Amino acid sequence: MQTFVGMILGALLLVGGVYVYDSMQTSSVANGQVAQANRTIVNWDVAAADWNKLKNRAQNDWVKISSQ
Repeated sequence: MQTFVGMILGALLLVGGVYVYDSMQTSSVANGQVAQANRTIVNWDVAAADWNKLKNRAQNDWVKISSQ
């Protein structure tokens, strides 16, 4: 059980860290005159679209399973 919780916590920390890093790369404060042109690690628009597809599919499958 501890291993499972550790894996979940590690994944959440990884996603949170990447989000914070990407937020700093695209912020107006970090992109001043002396900032380098850096790209973000994750394309968050694509990630959000994929997450919405996953949620819709899970919801549709749940409706299909629960109606039987």
